[in-house]
Amino acid sequence: MPYIIDPRDEIEKFIQKHGLSRKWEKARRLFENDPSHPSLNTELLEPKHRLIYSFRLDKKYRAIFIYLPDEKVEIISVTKHYRK
Repeated sequence: MPYIIDPRDEIEKFIQKHGLSRKWEKARRLFENDPSHPSLNTELLEPKHRLIYSFRLDKKYRAIFIYLPDEKVEIISVTKHYRK
């Protein structure tokens, strides 16, 4: 099963600033138990050859991540899903 390494400080601050701590922890647990859990809506982003993925924290926010060796996962960003 994949393991999400601790996010960088700026990502932790973003999660806290936007009140996403509980949603982040829930999504993290779901992902580590089953990366293809339906509520996460995990997807490979375009362009696909870069192997950058995302999963849903809620309808508004997504965690952008990459797979590292040894089933580790690094969150590279948490962003708003739709930019308007």
